[in-house]
Amino acid sequence: MSVDALLSVLIAVLGGAIRVSTPFLFVSLGECITERAGRINLGLEGTMVFGAMFGYAVSYHSGSAWVGVLAAGLSGVVFGLVHGALCSLPRVNDIAIGVALIILGLGLAFFFGKGYIQPTAPRLPSIELGAWSDSPALRAALQVNVLFLIGLVLALCLSWALANTRWGLQLRTVGDSADAARALGLSINRTRIVATALGGFLGGVAGAFLSLYYPGSWNEGLSSGQGVMAVALVIFARWRPMGCVRAALIFGGASSIGPALQAVGIQAGYHLWNAAPYVLTLAIMLASTSRARASIGAPGELAMTR
Repeated sequence: MSVDALLSVLIAVLGGAIRVSTPFLFVSLGECITERAGRINLGLEGTMVFGAMFGYAVSYHSGSAWVGVLAAGLSGVVFGLVHGALCSLPRVNDIAIGVALIILGLGLAFFFGKGYIQPTAPRLPSIELGAWSDSPALRAALQVNVLFLIGLVLALCLSWALANTRWGLQLRTVGDSADAARALGLSINRTRIVATALGGFLGGVAGAFLSLYYPGSWNEGLSSGQGVMAVALVIFARWRPMGCVRAALIFGGASSIGPALQAVGIQAGYHLWNAAPYVLTLAIMLASTSRARASIGAPGELAMTR
């Protein structure tokens, strides 16, 4: 590979990392909030797909992509409330409920979304951070969607809130020790339901990014398992919001290697490189099978730490 080709690949991976990491960022932040409260929500995959469909439909009918994003987030709140309420019942497993919500979200999205496969909805805007460059490839790589910047600010605010606010202390207490939370008079179920609803909102927003910006259309195979992969991202981030930013960028960059190589004419192993995010997910889950490694930074009430 020539120096120019290598540079083109690196620039393409940079641009891909920014674009592709955005849904990873939002869904992992949502799962981070949920897990810090001591609950795992695998149903974010269904939340993302339904949010992508619902956000696209609302954007199409309203003529505003931002209204579509808000609608997608609110649909995620509904899924989060359902998950939180069901998991508050005695002897209910949060993993099983999450799997059921994946099936429900996918089914509803496929059923109601058939009429929105062809119409074109308004798309989210982007900011040209590379306007100073004469390189078309660099300008394209630095074309950043506003949601990515919002996600970065959100991660910073969430990191501060968990460490410095009453809400953050309550969330961490409920997630680390239910007995301690009861002793302090905290409502465990209410805290977890609210956390799951917030996580669902961010999962819905992540879905809206897929349908309203990249790739920017609604189809039934949109998510590709990103909601489920959020669990691995949060483990990799050690349940820290800023760690979720790093994990999302790494997974986004890994997802961009295949298209970047194809752009410079390298076709060999294209599908293998496209599997890089899933290989990373598998590697993280295998690395976390050790109880000593999995428990580093993990809330004490998570099922994986018991």
